[in-house]
Amino acid sequence: MTLTYTAPLTDIDAALDDHVAWLDANYADGTFLASGRREPRIGGVILVADINRDELDHRLSEDPFGRRGLADYAVMTFHPSRTADGLHELLGAQR
Repeated sequence: MTLTYTAPLTDIDAALDDHVAWLDANYADGTFLASGRREPRIGGVILVADINRDELDHRLSEDPFGRRGLADYAVMTFHPSRTADGLHELLGAQR
């Protein structure tokens, strides 16, 4: 999934602590696998575990960036057919 900022970085930075708390909650229950900023700083990327789309949409509705109108989301589903060593168990992919 990608996030694209729709507001100035000052607004993003003001909401960042709340966004990080939301990320932490989703990492804690195993839903989020990796995340980080895009470069240039226009948004971010989140690698999400295999959950149904309704559940993902619900979780996205709780993101402070989205609730405050600071970001748009693009969800892309993919089915890994190959992974690097160590990632196959995490992603449930065939090697």
